[in-house]
Amino acid sequence: MRSYHLADGGGLEGLSIREHEDPAPGPGQVLVAVRAASLSYRELLVLRGEYVLPVKPDVVPISDGAGEVVAVGPGVRSARVGDRVMATVFPSWQDGPFGVRHLPQLGGSLDGMLTELAVLGEGALVPVPAHLSFEEAATLPCAAVTAWNALTGDGRGLRPGQTVVVQGSGGVSLFALALAKTLGARVIATTSGPAKAARLAELGADEVVDYRATPDWPGRVLELTGGQGADRVIDVAGLLEQSLRAVILGGHVACVGFVSGSPPPVDPRLLFASGATVRPVAVGSRAQFVAMNRAMEVNRLRPVIDCVFPFDDAAGAYRHYASGQAFGKVVIRL
Repeated sequence: MRSYHLADGGGLEGLSIREHEDPAPGPGQVLVAVRAASLSYRELLVLRGEYVLPVKPDVVPISDGAGEVVAVGPGVRSARVGDRVMATVFPSWQDGPFGVRHLPQLGGSLDGMLTELAVLGEGALVPVPAHLSFEEAATLPCAAVTAWNALTGDGRGLRPGQTVVVQGSGGVSLFALALAKTLGARVIATTSGPAKAARLAELGADEVVDYRATPDWPGRVLELTGGQGADRVIDVAGLLEQSLRAVILGGHVACVGFVSGSPPPVDPRLLFASGATVRPVAVGSRAQFVAMNRAMEVNRLRPVIDCVFPFDDAAGAYRHYASGQAFGKVVIRL
């Protein structure tokens, strides 16, 4: 078998491919032939040495992947040879709130999915929705589950008729757009440029705000909501001050991450004035993954894939994703 390995912070020069003996699953473990893996922003952070969680030396990178069960270890009951499966990013996080005990994660402190064969605990596996290919399924574990958690994981959940703001056209935002529409919400998308705006409208956005043409996009959100603001804002850029200006009094801002090296500070007075809940969202539990899959399967939702690279050109996939030109997920096919 072949696996890629990465020196944390070593950039693409630190990405190498090596051959190993085929592994065998132990008690409670499953051997998965990985058919596809996909990139998310966390992979660039690992590549640059900027990821906030521990990364083991010489790690097999990438948290997101899908494949087929080819062998099971002693005591395995929930998986069979031939099953199509995905792996959860945080294997021990089955349900409930996140905690320190759930910190081990694929492609970080645990080896990830950029490998031909992966040994995983049976509790980490989730069935692939029947209507999805391996390439499509590989896009779900990080970005899609994060979007689902951002929309539903606060104890109240998104309700039909509410308004959601999604920022940009990255993986989390595109999944949030699709899932929010499925849940009956009105979606306002922000983006840069008319071409992306047109695509977001095609994907179901009810309103699209070009923040280059309209820098005061929170003001535009207020206009589009009759001065009230959106019920939820999915903040993927770390622009919390603007998100708080765009949210309704007592609304919800899901803080997914930030894309700049030095996020701007937030005025505490704005927090009090908004009355909003600001909740950091880091992927989600296996139970949330399963619930999201049901919604996707019932509504026949499919991810937006920008392009697919072969396993031997994983570096090319990284370069394309890092360029910022992708609209949708970048997938590596094994």
